[in-house]
Amino acid sequence: MPAVELQQLLTEVIRFLPRLISALIVFAAGIVLSRLIDRWMGRWAAKRLPQIELQQLITRIARWSVLILFTIAALGQVNFDVTTFLAGLGVAGLTIGFALQDLARNFIAGIIVMVRRPFGIGDSVKIGEHTGQVLAVSTRDTTIATWDGPRVIIPNLQVLEGPISNYSVAPHMRRTVMIRLGYNQDIELARSAFRAAAASVDGVLETPAPIIHAEELGPYAISLALRYWIDHHTSNMLDIGSDVIVALTRAAEANHLVLPYPIQDVRLTGTP
Repeated sequence: MPAVELQQLLTEVIRFLPRLISALIVFAAGIVLSRLIDRWMGRWAAKRLPQIELQQLITRIARWSVLILFTIAALGQVNFDVTTFLAGLGVAGLTIGFALQDLARNFIAGIIVMVRRPFGIGDSVKIGEHTGQVLAVSTRDTTIATWDGPRVIIPNLQVLEGPISNYSVAPHMRRTVMIRLGYNQDIELARSAFRAAAASVDGVLETPAPIIHAEELGPYAISLALRYWIDHHTSNMLDIGSDVIVALTRAAEANHLVLPYPIQDVRLTGTP
């Protein structure tokens, strides 16, 4: 390399060096400030937001926003064409956005779910066709453990658009048992006996008290609907349901009440 060209190169390097140092200082300041923002936002979010996932999301957005702004400022120090870069980045982002629109919609739905908080971790819910306990809520999906064991991961867009039943919001839950009583039986005796039997079961609430109504005239029996309430926060719904069925059966036996079931007579006619 000729001496003149080397001299020009060294001159350009010397001229560029202050801008490079300035860019590095700005970038380093951005890193330090983003970490401080991360800590400050973390403490702020922990005091005001109950969900850990939402705390982390807001903290990350704040940290990366500061870091991106300082990175752009650092690039400007070395005469980098930030405007053209951002324009190209916008076009690329638009293209990627179309390709990943479902992922983006789930992300936005996740933020809405976290802000609205229709349920929390540990709540018993029914989301669409799935019923169970909420294990985790992320920006992309919600995980629940169903009562029969499997874990179901539901995209947040489905969570947001579908019906949600939160059984943990109100502690009391009503259960219904259908009883078929023969037409030749004493209905008032049956109602009184079954109501008392349900009320005697541990876990069935006294208030509201169990109620029983005649609801349908079937082909072979009258359908009675027994409704009772439980506190599912302190009681096991399946155990109480089983105990109620046993108590109703014993009440029917003690009061000689017939609970019929359909019987069909099959007659074969003709000569074999």
